[in-house]
Amino acid sequence: MIPVVMSGGSGTRLWPLSRKHKPKQFLNLFGDDSMFQQTILRLKGLDSASPIVVCNESHRFMVAEQLLEIGIESPSILLEPAGRNTAPAIVSAAFQALSREQDPVLLVLAADHVIADIEAFHQAIKVAEQQALAGNLVTFGIVPNCAHTGYGYIQAEEKETISAVKQFVEKPDLATAEQYLASGEYYWNSGMFMFKASLLIEEMNKFNPDIVEKCRLAVSQSEQDLDFVRLNKTAFEACPSDSIDYALMEKTNKAVVVPLDAGWNDVGSWSSLWECSQQDENNNVLKGDVEIQNVKNAYIHSEHRLVSAIGVEDLVIVETADAVMVASKAQAQDIKDIVAKLKAQSRPEAENHRLCYRPWGYYDSIDLGERFQVKRIRVKPGASLSLQMHHHRAEHWVVVQGTAEVTRDDEVFLLSENESTFIPVGQKHRLHNPGRVPLEIIEIQSGGYLGEDDIVRFQDNYHRN
Repeated sequence: MIPVVMSGGSGTRLWPLSRKHKPKQFLNLFGDDSMFQQTILRLKGLDSASPIVVCNESHRFMVAEQLLEIGIESPSILLEPAGRNTAPAIVSAAFQALSREQDPVLLVLAADHVIADIEAFHQAIKVAEQQALAGNLVTFGIVPNCAHTGYGYIQAEEKETISAVKQFVEKPDLATAEQYLASGEYYWNSGMFMFKASLLIEEMNKFNPDIVEKCRLAVSQSEQDLDFVRLNKTAFEACPSDSIDYALMEKTNKAVVVPLDAGWNDVGSWSSLWECSQQDENNNVLKGDVEIQNVKNAYIHSEHRLVSAIGVEDLVIVETADAVMVASKAQAQDIKDIVAKLKAQSRPEAENHRLCYRPWGYYDSIDLGERFQVKRIRVKPGASLSLQMHHHRAEHWVVVQGTAEVTRDDEVFLLSENESTFIPVGQKHRLHNPGRVPLEIIEIQSGGYLGEDDIVRFQDNYHRN
């Protein structure tokens, strides 16, 4: 069995904690591991191979780093050149799996789900695997505990057992959801699946041969780039965009649903995050430096500063280094509208955190003003930034920890703690950490334009443009 982990996302539903370049699956919302890491770790104890992860290019180094942190060796990381929904992503993963194994069973998982009862989850997977080996396309149906209007539903032909799928239905209104719940025939659509790779392709070819052909070309013409497999851009971008539900599961006569009652949640909003978290005696969830008085049913998260609240109920309050968000839990799902406004205004807070991760480490933009910016840069041992130059800005570097190897045009020299150097506009330069401890510098940029796109790269260890 090969797990296929779908790791897309726009980072809007849990803004400002999640952003476009660090969506919720990469956040440590429940303990010391990210949701992406927990998705893979909860498979421990099952007979499964190294996973295939499907993600977009901007998340690739985060995916690789988080896999390394939990000891996952030899994963396949497929990079989508464009978003084409779940059907092309899963079909591409199937072709990639067939290049590794002879007709494996694929377990398709989302990277951002919470599952509380691991034993029940494992049992459902074992049942589903037998169904997949018998020639069925399996979907996991979540046993509903309320009339939820935020999920799609699956109607089964038989109640409370493994069953053929009667139909998939869209997100209902409340009255319809209550009817579904009362009937006992319906499950929430989890978006998790299991099937043999060959059967997936065979069935998809009946209903959407264009998707199959484009994905076959995208994988066969893919390129290996460090630890990543870059799907062919031309082929993949020509692929129709469709979900696996619409493209296949609603059309095939081989769909079966396996009931799953394991404390599942897709953490699709701040209110669902509150529901999944440990609450105090007043039903509050408090993270970070928070002081409250007469507060009930609240989710309050502080990352950098003291947050205090008095006499409020049913609120979500989230503080990060560059943004504060306050919302009623009842309307917290509308945070996507705020993010849309920020994007329309070209606000950087819509896409990036102040702390931005890179394959060599990270930088933190600690101050910004007219014609200057100050960053704290941390470089991992042995890592290097690209050999680059800037047309519009000069840079001053001050070493505060470790040793820096500086390339400046034709000269290469070392800087120790409390030493500094100057990089003029237009001069080629590179920063390298030759030591065994992290290198930390303060960088002061000055000039008429300070955007991240003012970088001309000449050499890069990570194959970035």
